[in-house]
Amino acid sequence: MADTASLIEALQARADALSGLGHRIRFDLTDVKDSILLDATGATADISAGPGEAEAVLTLSTDTLDKLITGRIGPMMAFSTGRLRVEGSQGVALKLAGLLDG
Repeated sequence: MADTASLIEALQARADALSGLGHRIRFDLTDVKDSILLDATGATADISAGPGEAEAVLTLSTDTLDKLITGRIGPMMAFSTGRLRVEGSQGVALKLAGLLDG
């Protein structure tokens, strides 16, 4: 199982691609009761642990987020199988899905 710090590190490795998002997304990690905030509203993507306001909130396990980041599962597959729930802007979540698939 991945921990929050390693997931943040993995997201930071993809910060260049994620900086094109232009929105704030929070990942609520169900199994560790923690959150990761991705703020891509500036010139670069800022990724940090902890809660915060976001346009879309993705609720998933650390394992599912790890698989999404590494491309072992697609965002649409995670959503359709119930491993990923989306609250807030569906459009922002879809834009993120496109960046993760790429």
